[in-house]
Amino acid sequence: MLFMPVSVTRIAGRYLAHQEGLPKLPVPPLQQTCERYLTALTPIVDPEELNHTRQLLEEFQKPGGVGDRLQKGLEQRAKKMENWLSDWWLQTAYLDYRMPVVIHSSPGVVLPRTEFSDRQGQMRYAAKLIAGVLDFKSMIDNETLPVEYLGGKSLCMNQYYQVLSSCRIPGTKRDNVVNYALDKRPPTHITVVHNFQFFVLDVYNSDGTPLTVDQIYIQLEKIWNSSLQSNKEPIGILTSNHRNSWGKAYNNLIKDKTNKESVRAIQKSIFTVCLDAPMPRASDDMYRTRAGVQMLHGGGSRWNSGNRWFDKTLQFIIGEDGTCGLIYEHAPAEGPPIVSLIDHVVEYMKSSEMVRTPMVPLRMPQKLRFNITPEIKKDIEEAKQNMNIMVHDLDMKVSVFSHFGKDFPKSQKMSPDAFIQVALQLAYYRIYKHCCPTYESASLRMFRLGRTDTIRSTSIDSAKFVKAMDDPARHKVALLDKAVKAHRAYTDMAIRGQAIDRHLLGLKLQAIEDLAALPEIFMDTSYAVAMHFNLSTSQVPAKTDCVMCFGPVVPDGYGVCYNPMDAHINFAVSAFNSCQDTNATRLAQALEDALLDMKTLLEQTPKAKL
Repeated sequence: MLFMPVSVTRIAGRYLAHQEGLPKLPVPPLQQTCERYLTALTPIVDPEELNHTRQLLEEFQKPGGVGDRLQKGLEQRAKKMENWLSDWWLQTAYLDYRMPVVIHSSPGVVLPRTEFSDRQGQMRYAAKLIAGVLDFKSMIDNETLPVEYLGGKSLCMNQYYQVLSSCRIPGTKRDNVVNYALDKRPPTHITVVHNFQFFVLDVYNSDGTPLTVDQIYIQLEKIWNSSLQSNKEPIGILTSNHRNSWGKAYNNLIKDKTNKESVRAIQKSIFTVCLDAPMPRASDDMYRTRAGVQMLHGGGSRWNSGNRWFDKTLQFIIGEDGTCGLIYEHAPAEGPPIVSLIDHVVEYMKSSEMVRTPMVPLRMPQKLRFNITPEIKKDIEEAKQNMNIMVHDLDMKVSVFSHFGKDFPKSQKMSPDAFIQVALQLAYYRIYKHCCPTYESASLRMFRLGRTDTIRSTSIDSAKFVKAMDDPARHKVALLDKAVKAHRAYTDMAIRGQAIDRHLLGLKLQAIEDLAALPEIFMDTSYAVAMHFNLSTSQVPAKTDCVMCFGPVVPDGYGVCYNPMDAHINFAVSAFNSCQDTNATRLAQALEDALLDMKTLLEQTPKAKL
């Protein structure tokens, strides 16, 4: 989930030659990170704690001291590796993380509401979508995917090569990710799941050409007609469990040869299509929120949560009632490559009409069989129960802010992302009367194999502004302007590899790798506070009028994702019902009020005063 500050342009080019020209991720200077860390702590920890941390940092930075040694270790690592961070990040952020991927890790995307409301419409839409993804895949395979540029600098395109034909594999202590696109004979099938039953659908003819939309439609119809009952065990729900439990159940499941082959077919498939049963009807203003939870978790074991394989990198979800979107497993990629794929597919579907193709008889799609032992049935029951608890605990609000979009901040010569982030700071402050650690992801794709770093949106300047905003005596426009500029400056710093969070993580992991004692700065209260992100946020801009959603990263926090369009902004806010202090609808409302109040403030003040 990533922030792209200026518009990304695309230029066609060969992938590998381009990758080699990208700079390597730098290791920032130690003193710079220590200073910036103290600055970032100032608005979120009390003065006493801050003083204690200042002393620890002085000790840490001494020439020849602990920090110095770890910094040299990191610099050595950076010389040897293509990217000093990417392996570590994949492991610590994703593969070592043991919470379920559902809600806690995998983002969902809600696509614009579609017009169909029956199985024919559902299958026509699915057939076009599959053809659109295969069209995008051909650009990846031929290395004709246009290289993206950001502020004149070309971006790493590696993530595009990781999202198709890949899958996460559970382990009892840590997971891994496999990518079958690199095999001598790459996969030529997708998986389709309907009524909890999985099918292998070959999407290429023997001469290597993709099936037409019409052919795909005929094959989907065969799948539908051979999976009319939903009385089968929802084997896919196992993938939603706690990773250690699923790792154990997985080892047990694949002892059986049939099961192993079926699981392998799902893992190897290019992507998965979930043909969902209709959900209970919702009022128009609740529609987006209901669609958001359907993408994130499927609605629970009674509905569509068993109609998934959550370890699969890409799953497109097409409901019989016209609710469409996708969910992706986060380990291989961030939001922007996924959104590029969506934008491509949505455009493709506008132009793609059903063409009658000469009737070459196509093989019946193969149904995947599973032998369910009593033990596996028990694992399924446990996963169902855990899923239903998660479903009840998720508090979600997807809304459209319709008063303005990117257009207004731009008219004020302000960065739209910074404007929205400052509004979020104001909304949070108004509810809780204090500032909190805030995470916004920033793209490191200017560097080879770059993933993300953190933009810490709570700044000294944002804290000054939010505290002054509701005080009638204060002159607030200058404070707002400073807060927006401070966010913009942190963003520029982050995308150039000069932020603090990944560097601090690197120093910590270097200490662990050296089998050294963990430095005191990492056992400090300030560090624990700084890493407890009550607001976990991401801007995921798209041409398509869609919105991405994800769960909070702490029990008493919020997840906030947004797509700023020209004249409106799509927001998804999540929280947990088990926390008495958080409420997604309340934060979404406070955010709307904050945006409007900031606009009013700017419009009431003559420009000359700035």
